[in-house]
Amino acid sequence: MDPLSAALKISGSGMEAEATRLRIVSENIANARTTGDTPGADPYRRKTVTFGAELDRATGVRTVGVQKIGVDKGDFVEELDPSNPAADANGVVKMPNVNMLIEMADLREANRSYEANLQSIRQSRDLISATIDLLKG
Repeated sequence: MDPLSAALKISGSGMEAEATRLRIVSENIANARTTGDTPGADPYRRKTVTFGAELDRATGVRTVGVQKIGVDKGDFVEELDPSNPAADANGVVKMPNVNMLIEMADLREANRSYEANLQSIRQSRDLISATIDLLKG
């Protein structure tokens, strides 16, 4: 496989991986206040994304992909809210282990990585077009 096509393949896999990361971060943000259904039940648990290198056997190019989507085993935050249906006998509610500051930073990083891969695709496409124009003569 020629280097420019390989660059397109690698950047495309990076965009796909970052899109998954953006989706997971969005789920975390959307569920930041989702409690359990019953008193004392566990609330939403923050999800995490792990990337890994993959070999595209057809082209021989090493790309990036989502290795696994896991959950953060961190402690839940406990809040005193006796009026909440998920409150235990002491009025304590378990809240998700989602930290909005971390999620927003992760969202920003994923967005920038996605944009960097998109720019790499644009550059490769422009180089391929310039090469074709040179060959036309």
